[in-house]
Amino acid sequence: MLGMKGAEVKETSIWKIRLQLMKPITWIPLIWGVVCGAAASGNYEWKLEHILIAAACMLMSGPLLAGYTQTINDFYDRDLDAINEPYRPIPSGAIAVPQVISQIWVLLLAGIGVAYALDIWAGHDFPTITALAVGGSFVSYIYSAPPLKLKKNGWLGNYALGASYIALPWWAGQALFGEIGPKIMVITLIYSMAGLGIAIVNDFKSVEGDKQLGLQSLPVMFGVGTAAWICVLMIDIFQLGIAGYLIAIHQNLYAAILILLVIPQITFQDMYFLRNPLENDVKYQASAQPFLVLGMLVTALAIGHANII
Repeated sequence: MLGMKGAEVKETSIWKIRLQLMKPITWIPLIWGVVCGAAASGNYEWKLEHILIAAACMLMSGPLLAGYTQTINDFYDRDLDAINEPYRPIPSGAIAVPQVISQIWVLLLAGIGVAYALDIWAGHDFPTITALAVGGSFVSYIYSAPPLKLKKNGWLGNYALGASYIALPWWAGQALFGEIGPKIMVITLIYSMAGLGIAIVNDFKSVEGDKQLGLQSLPVMFGVGTAAWICVLMIDIFQLGIAGYLIAIHQNLYAAILILLVIPQITFQDMYFLRNPLENDVKYQASAQPFLVLGMLVTALAIGHANII
């Protein structure tokens, strides 16, 4: 139901099947990204109006637009899923293709509509959040759909995924309560390189299908062992690079906390992922990712404290 690896279609309710297509487990990083953006703005206040408007931004980023992204990805991956994950809703026949297409449109239009309402609330002269929603939705489309299908290339596809899960919701949250400028865009795009590493983890479950369909994921391009090392190095190096930036802007305490949060990630990489990435991908994500997302919040608080836009 949450959209995790190994799920089976046992439900007959069309609404539960639609929810499974949207993979609720994937909404969490985007919702957290909005939290980080709000924290980085330095203007968020714990009052009812801000709580409700932040919740609306989370609805846009998570259930609506992440749900759109996951549904359109399943739509264009139905042949691949028939090989790797035949229990998924579309290849299993649990939901008809026209129903999937209608779901894609409803989620997309609802997400853009909420984004426009958020721009009105924020009083933006230029509809920044709407532009982010449209741009992010376009990236989601070309990630999954031919002829571009960014996911055919392990580097392009995974970076698009990493940026969509870290930079885009962060920008939305920060634009909602403050401003986004060149510095914060560069910082979060660099942070998204760690997100690229996280995205690579998802490729290990579909190595055989990727090979058959000619998708150049990193495990296919470099082999499982090398790809696992690329994955963990991207995750660790770019987080430590962000810690170095925090030291450079005199946010030493936040930098120290971020470094401490990288240590357990390295530990779980050694315990689980590097030893058997094919079997331990989900276990590794469950154990290590909480420390990565906490590090994002630490960085956001440091940026808000330093008033970086």
